[in-house]
Amino acid sequence: MSTTQAELEAQTAHAKPVSKGKSRWRLILSNYDLYLLLVPGLIFLLLFKYAPMYGIIIAFQDFNIFDGFAGSQWVGLDQFRKLMNSEEFYQVFINTLLISVYKIVLLFPVPILIALFLNEVRKVLFKKTIQTIIFLPHFLSWVIISGLFINILSPAGGMVNNVIQWFGGEPISFFLDNQFFRSVVVFTAGWKESGWNAIIFIAAIAGIEQEQYEAASIDGAGRIRQMLYITLPGILPTIILIFILRLGYLLEAGTEQILTMYNSIVYQSGDVIGTFVYRQGLGQQDYSFSTAVGLFNSVVGFILIVAGNELSKKLIKRSIW
Repeated sequence: MSTTQAELEAQTAHAKPVSKGKSRWRLILSNYDLYLLLVPGLIFLLLFKYAPMYGIIIAFQDFNIFDGFAGSQWVGLDQFRKLMNSEEFYQVFINTLLISVYKIVLLFPVPILIALFLNEVRKVLFKKTIQTIIFLPHFLSWVIISGLFINILSPAGGMVNNVIQWFGGEPISFFLDNQFFRSVVVFTAGWKESGWNAIIFIAAIAGIEQEQYEAASIDGAGRIRQMLYITLPGILPTIILIFILRLGYLLEAGTEQILTMYNSIVYQSGDVIGTFVYRQGLGQQDYSFSTAVGLFNSVVGFILIVAGNELSKKLIKRSIW
């Protein structure tokens, strides 16, 4: 061993270990330009996500819009007691859970299936045409889609009811019948968003190494087996990620969608937490109670997403964090 090498090893052995804090700051300084790109996003989060959270104190007050935060009387947990004792909220909570569970069970697999089938299409022009058609509804507002389906499902001349009458049935008022309203909500949500939601799974499939398909093809695996044993396991982390995030929105059953479709006749089956907050807060100007409902919704969503992440970590050793 040369003298120079011995000296270097001696210096390395006696060198002081760099603390984690210093190494972290060195990493930040060496990549300062990348961290600067985070600043606009962080400012946006602070201004529009965290700063408005100050308003949750309304849930613990008998808020008066003229007295403001400082002048309104503090009532502690009275609004939450009122919430728990409200029969109307109980029905709203059940409606929200049912619609959200229907959307998860019936609609969550649809984008995955779309991505899998599109991955098997070999003609580029046909594939792009299908993608354009199924992506397009996402860019339409719920006001337009609501009007479209009100016409299609109208009992007076709507296309669906014309078919029902042609087979000898009676016209159905889909938007005025509690028996059918939830089905309409779930179907229209799937029609609008399934194609768009498939994008993330299509991107995940594109990230799978093509060598795996080539090796499977050499071993004699057909397209179905490749889909089952390569494509699905390859996008499984993405599926888990999206599912856990979706659990966090379990009590968000589609407020904007339902607001444009429902009416007082279908409150029994269609009134969800978001629309209930809207009616209580803006309609009846009960700001404290509607804030308490919204806070309850957020806390439950947070608990669900944390619990879903921990459950996924224990069962299949995969999680978001």
